[in-house]
Amino acid sequence: MKTAEATAATTTVLSPGYKRSPKSNGKVNGTAAKKTGVNHGNGGDISNGKASFMKWTLDDVVYVAKYHRLPCFFAAWFLFFIYVEYTLRMVPDSSPPFDLGFVVTRSFHRALASWPELNSLLAALNTVFVAMQSVYIIGTWVVEGRPRAIISALFMFTCRGILGYSTQLPLPQEFVGSGMDFPVGNVSFFLFYSGHVAGSVIASLDMRRMQRWELAWLFDILNVLQAVRLLGTRGHYTIDLAVGVGAGILFDSLAGKYIESRRKSAVASGV
Repeated sequence: MKTAEATAATTTVLSPGYKRSPKSNGKVNGTAAKKTGVNHGNGGDISNGKASFMKWTLDDVVYVAKYHRLPCFFAAWFLFFIYVEYTLRMVPDSSPPFDLGFVVTRSFHRALASWPELNSLLAALNTVFVAMQSVYIIGTWVVEGRPRAIISALFMFTCRGILGYSTQLPLPQEFVGSGMDFPVGNVSFFLFYSGHVAGSVIASLDMRRMQRWELAWLFDILNVLQAVRLLGTRGHYTIDLAVGVGAGILFDSLAGKYIESRRKSAVASGV
């Protein structure tokens, strides 16, 4: 019963009829629940042969707009980008890819291209930041005995290698390299996705779990500056950096689930 009730609660969380009556002392309004066609006893199946939306009223729509603003916000953006996608002129195959991040950092790119010393200095500082990430992530396992961060990094870099090799994007025509950059010496590298950004996110998430708030915020700020520099040098496209953030979050979560599954397996086997 508890499983069915939990499933029903999850199913009805966005249902417009899922309201609380002021006279119900926190219980679900039975009339509203019936109106939405959600049967709370069998996991949210449709009752009376009618779909939930067929019973919505104007009050229900107002309720959803009032209490579920974030999904409504994303719904508006979803409709907007449908319009943009279907009216956008595609980039010709004879032209370089369009990247909004390149447009925003155009002035910064010109400064780096005309001032090699500044470019090398920033590249060296970025390499130090990558070393900081590596030392922290490895240290969480070697020194503190917590393997989650390094497992996250292993998951992340393996997936990056598979995707980076599967679709090898062209290096931007305006790329400004430096011998001080990581990997040092202007060797080849995968563009999709950014391991620099993803590694920093993994380290930052671990710092937050350990309540090292100041260090986490420092890494976040340095990660933003790193992203701006990578756009300015044309070392990554904007999509590489955005997916890098998502990859860091995703693989940190997967590493946590992996560790938890191994712990439960060990408990069950009595190890």
